[in-house]
Amino acid sequence: MSDVDQRTTSGGPARDGRARDVAPTRRHTDQGLERKQQLLDAAEALFASRGYGPTRIADICETAGVAKGLFYWYFENKESLFAELVRSVRQQLRRAQAAAMDDDADPVTRLRQGTEASVRFMAEHGRFFALLEVERHDQRVAAVLRESGDVYVQDAARLVREAQAAGLVPEDHDARLLAIGVLGAVSQFSHYHRTGRLKLSIDELATFVGQWTIQALAAVPSPTAR
Repeated sequence: MSDVDQRTTSGGPARDGRARDVAPTRRHTDQGLERKQQLLDAAEALFASRGYGPTRIADICETAGVAKGLFYWYFENKESLFAELVRSVRQQLRRAQAAAMDDDADPVTRLRQGTEASVRFMAEHGRFFALLEVERHDQRVAAVLRESGDVYVQDAARLVREAQAAGLVPEDHDARLLAIGVLGAVSQFSHYHRTGRLKLSIDELATFVGQWTIQALAAVPSPTAR
């Protein structure tokens, strides 16, 4: 069997209503997937230690122990590898959120559980998220970061709309606006923890951010209030 079987594209909403991660992919054998992951792992380490710009494809291949010619079997260029790395971490985060949520719980509880899982995940992958903060203004990577941000907002907005429909969150505000607030809270609290400016354990921080988020959503004032 060849290392690459066929090229596929996924799209459209997932069964649970969340947006699917949309990206053309190649289906690899187990050995091919292992090599590809080696390249992604090496790139993540080098991007974090050297920065995106100074890291060369040759450096990634050398660190991964993969021939340079094989790199182009998996990725068109360094930009496509970075995009794949961001999407890979995004998928891992969404799986962590889904695993933390109780399917039988109300939407506010699931939102809290997903928020707590997000804080823990960002702490566990602190090096990667620190890299994104440094490189987010690079035009070569900005588009894929916006794509991921949009996916996170869609996921959170879906739960906010469910909570509004259940009468657990006021309906006065647009769900997307509230979802952006949730993501902003997770991002900023995580940033302060990652940079050593919050002296809390990660479990304490996750619990605090989860509770802070749902209390903020429940208490958000009407846009017409003065």
